[in-house]
Amino acid sequence: MAFKHGCILVLGGAKSGKSSYALDTCNRSGKKRVFLATAQAGDLEMEERIRKHRAERGPAWSTREEPIEITEIIRREDGKDTIILVDCLTLWLSNLFMKYKDDNDAIERVVESFVGQLSNIRGSVVAVSNEVGTGIVPDNALSRRYRDRAGMLNQQVAAVSRKVVAVFAGIPLVLKEESFD
Repeated sequence: MAFKHGCILVLGGAKSGKSSYALDTCNRSGKKRVFLATAQAGDLEMEERIRKHRAERGPAWSTREEPIEITEIIRREDGKDTIILVDCLTLWLSNLFMKYKDDNDAIERVVESFVGQLSNIRGSVVAVSNEVGTGIVPDNALSRRYRDRAGMLNQQVAAVSRKVVAVFAGIPLVLKEESFD
């Protein structure tokens, strides 16, 4: 189904095919494409991953690299003729944890602002996020806090999304789909 505006959430585990599915969705949209990268190159291996992903997207994409202020980038880039791919929300959440440490209220304010922006999008956003709650219970408080917050973030984004897709072994499974009239 083609869509005119709204948010699509794409969930999956590591190397599940979720980013490929999201890229394909955006490439088929016919809209101006903006890639909003939340990753930061902390080492040579990550630098190589980022370089490879840039090359895979090609010149039709504009790239914005922003580890924290993604709501502002979406607000600035949003338009009826634009589709923004945010990859990925769990890296963004990790960046928020690094910036705000134990200040849960600050993290909540930033997440609420982001979800509010998604609720009022004029164009389209495809948000990629890891499903981190299907593994073992983490052995430390910080990891449990992160896992729980990531699960809540996914629920919040799913609630305002018009479509939610889980990708397993490269196979997309539609969990929610509303009309894109």
